[in-house]
Amino acid sequence: MTEIDPTSFPDGFLWGVATAAYQIEGAVRADGRGPSIWDTFSHTPGRVLAGDTGDVADDHYHRWPEDLDLMAELGIGAYRFSIAWPRIQPHGSGPVNHAGLDHYQRLVEGMLERDITPIVTLYHWDLPQALEDAGGWPHRDTAERFAEYARLVAEVLGDRVGVWGTLNEPWCTAFLGYAAGVHAPGRTEPAAALAAAHHLNLAHGLATQALRSVLPSTAQTTLALNLHQVRAASDDEADLDAAHQVDDVGNAVFLGPLFDGAYPSTLLERLEGITDWSFVREGDEATCHAPPDVLGINYYTPTLVRRRRGTGDAEVSHTHGERGLTPFVGCEDVEFLQPPGATTEMGWAIDASGLEDLLLAVERRLPDQPLLITENGAAFDDHVEDGRIRDTDRIAYLAEHLAAVGRVIGQGVDVRGYLLWSLLDNFEWAFGYARRFGVVHVDYDTQVRTAKDSAYWYRDLIARAGTG
Repeated sequence: MTEIDPTSFPDGFLWGVATAAYQIEGAVRADGRGPSIWDTFSHTPGRVLAGDTGDVADDHYHRWPEDLDLMAELGIGAYRFSIAWPRIQPHGSGPVNHAGLDHYQRLVEGMLERDITPIVTLYHWDLPQALEDAGGWPHRDTAERFAEYARLVAEVLGDRVGVWGTLNEPWCTAFLGYAAGVHAPGRTEPAAALAAAHHLNLAHGLATQALRSVLPSTAQTTLALNLHQVRAASDDEADLDAAHQVDDVGNAVFLGPLFDGAYPSTLLERLEGITDWSFVREGDEATCHAPPDVLGINYYTPTLVRRRRGTGDAEVSHTHGERGLTPFVGCEDVEFLQPPGATTEMGWAIDASGLEDLLLAVERRLPDQPLLITENGAAFDDHVEDGRIRDTDRIAYLAEHLAAVGRVIGQGVDVRGYLLWSLLDNFEWAFGYARRFGVVHVDYDTQVRTAKDSAYWYRDLIARAGTG
């Protein structure tokens, strides 16, 4: 077992957990909530493993006091949760549904009563279905509606929430949802995926403006990017170029507008045959240029690539190219390889050096940018035995990755906290309930929660490290 030095982490370091609304809340028709694209997608035959849906999930919408009590017992200092847009605006625009907003007010008050720092994510993939019907993220109006929604929520919760996240993993929204079709809304339109990526960038910029217009000056903005730690399979020039190509579509498509105020020329030129970029209007890139106060980093596994060789099939990574459609638009001449070594239940390579390398690369790219690990964790085949879940593989995964975080902090990288994914076993998108990421086991028939050994390991680490 990797040993972690608690003194590696500074005073005030946030030790927390993360969840997402559609994955845990259930109660999809309660209190005026409207349908989301994930309601539609999960109820479409063949889209989700075993036909699972988020209709009930963990019933967190009703059981949140119990879940907050559990967090408090585990010493959790911060909770990153997402707000379901369809609960606030059932049709994606128009007046506030006060019953939905009241739920999140109670949730935030419950956190504060238990000394848990609330961290809001405004969008974790549950777009109101009405907005998808009107064009979805490839349509510019969706970005404008998102900014209105962000302002409505911040006006009510801004005095009690100090960290505001706009988007979670916009890469997944754009490319898994509109190019590969494996996430809601399940479209396979590469040009639409690129338009979606731009309008997500625009949504972040517009929402950041809206948030800063109503929040106290002490509030911080963030967004969570699942930046790909792209590695070339060899030092061959063709493979290195393939890695750069994937880096453009996986990372620079968001980092460029966000931090530089422009898309990289290499990205624009490579994809000219797919889109003419006419959806990028004058002034858009300046609006997209809205660096967050703290940048969220989601990491699970590295990405290993090489230039496609001949017509033979390589050993393709489990994380890319499901159903034969690559989410990396314009990268059809790139092979995504399965890295060597042990994997999680998702088929993802376990490699904490990828997180270390990624954080150091971000520091080189963005010197002194405050960072927050907004997601990191692993799914394993957990079993309850004698009322206990001995998830030693998960503990080893977490220990290795937290040790990597401690090392980069020691090298001067400004990492402010670690939010473990996830508190609860939950609806794992297209995998339904067949994958368990939680440090707390959920019996989906009874809704009984059982803390796994990893939860107690994390509790003890937090106690040793202190919360500052």
